[in-house]
Amino acid sequence: MKRILVVEDEAAIREFEVINLRRSGYDVVETDNGEKALEIFENYNGDFDLVVLDVMLPGIDGVQVCKELRRRSDTIGIILLTAKTQEIDKVSGLMLGADDYITKPFSPSELVARVDALYRRVALNMMRSENKFKEEIKLGEFVLNLRNRALKKRGHTIELTQVEFQIMEYFFSSPGTVFSRTQILNHVWGETHSGEEKIVDVNIRRLRMKIEDDPSTPRHIITVWGMGYKWEN
Repeated sequence: MKRILVVEDEAAIREFEVINLRRSGYDVVETDNGEKALEIFENYNGDFDLVVLDVMLPGIDGVQVCKELRRRSDTIGIILLTAKTQEIDKVSGLMLGADDYITKPFSPSELVARVDALYRRVALNMMRSENKFKEEIKLGEFVLNLRNRALKKRGHTIELTQVEFQIMEYFFSSPGTVFSRTQILNHVWGETHSGEEKIVDVNIRRLRMKIEDDPSTPRHIITVWGMGYKWEN
């Protein structure tokens, strides 16, 4: 489960964040101040993928919480929430280890997009570390070589186009996560791509023909109706 800690002292904003992140598949733990955030982090043994952290908090402010979280973990993703007037806090937070910041007010789509983007980077880095490879990701019977941009199944090489490889890398970065067609399109082809989302479906079909034992009954690239696709081991 993708676990995220939300630290926000304004109840209405915190509720807004929690609702939208849970709808997007995150396991959310919430609190309203920095002291509690550090205590929760310790109680969970640091088992969080990301933290969404407001800069203006009672007691210990968000920048100091950021500094302490980064001291305790090199891998956790940290997003700061700031107001337009808090430019110095943005810079301070980034210098102290934050990965990104979002300026208030923000929309649900912006929040989820920025969290998803950071989660993918965190998950990919963690997976590379856990596999003890800097250039390979292993999932079940599959091995994705990031340097050679090659895929093997049961030791046999599967030829992929660059687009197909990028889709596989996206899936492997977060197995079990449902990606919408729009997310795949933006990740692989870029947000400025003007084509239809049908191009995603075509490439998914091609990938299934290459990697599935029975493409008509896929076991790995699964369609989640009304949402998108996900990878299952």
